[in-house]
Amino acid sequence: MKVQYNREDDVLLIHLSEGKIDHAEEVDGLIVHFSPEDRPVLLEVLDASDFLARLAKITATATSGQTVSV
Repeated sequence: MKVQYNREDDVLLIHLSEGKIDHAEEVDGLIVHFSPEDRPVLLEVLDASDFLARLAKITATATSGQTVSV
């Protein structure tokens, strides 16, 4: 796995595998790129600084095993 951050665009890229990208789906500021076999290849987190700030706040206050919407 490889992680990149583009400060100018505020996008976090998480490379899950080296597979070829065939298509992508976007949901609530998260884009998942899939291989031709429908395996996740790349995650793009849009507005990453806001997402990570919310995630940090949640992890600081959540109890073990708690499910929280981001």
